[in-house]
Amino acid sequence: MQRILIVEDEPTLASHLANEIEKYGYEAKVVTDFDHVMDTFHTFSPHLVLLDINLPSFDGFYWCRQIRLVSTCPVIFLSARTGEMDQVMALENGGDDFITKPFHPEIVLAKIRSQLRRAYGEYAMKQQERIIELEGVKLYKERLEFSYEENVVSVSKNEAEIIELLLERHPKVAGREALLEKIWDDQSFVDENTLNVNVTRVRKKLQQIGISDAIETVRGVGYRLHVTW
Repeated sequence: MQRILIVEDEPTLASHLANEIEKYGYEAKVVTDFDHVMDTFHTFSPHLVLLDINLPSFDGFYWCRQIRLVSTCPVIFLSARTGEMDQVMALENGGDDFITKPFHPEIVLAKIRSQLRRAYGEYAMKQQERIIELEGVKLYKERLEFSYEENVVSVSKNEAEIIELLLERHPKVAGREALLEKIWDDQSFVDENTLNVNVTRVRKKLQQIGISDAIETVRGVGYRLHVTW
């Protein structure tokens, strides 16, 4: 089931959108903590985001830029703003489409289906998919999915990069510098704790597909994948 994240601070509208989306067989989740939108994004791993522009704390342009740091999933902006510059800003900040309020739910659903087809379905680029596999664990990097046996979990772009390097280096240690270089172009501006946070997220994703204690921390060096499943 494809997942739709709704980032809209009008509760009535957000609830109505969620109900309409679920009628068509999608899973919908409404963000309620607008200070920590990315926490919900990482937990829910949506296939598409509906994103309002006017939000508490930070606007939709900001959150779209944060999403683009970790994911290429479609982002559709929702806004009462009708100016051309707002639509330009939405696209310039990483959005894929723009819907002006008020709108009919059928228009939103049509645009959702269109973006999902382009990103994952019949209109997606047809090419040989690269699959990285080790002892039954498979990383589908182009579609940002990680699987073991019948269990599948969505991962962010950074998580996929970490998993890829751990799989490729197995049974050797993947050094911290190599991991940082793979994920971030400029390591000098990366906080030391940032990599730890991302590795913790990868551990949680492994647990979600039934694999525990697979990543060993090699103190002062990096991380090593243990094939113990």
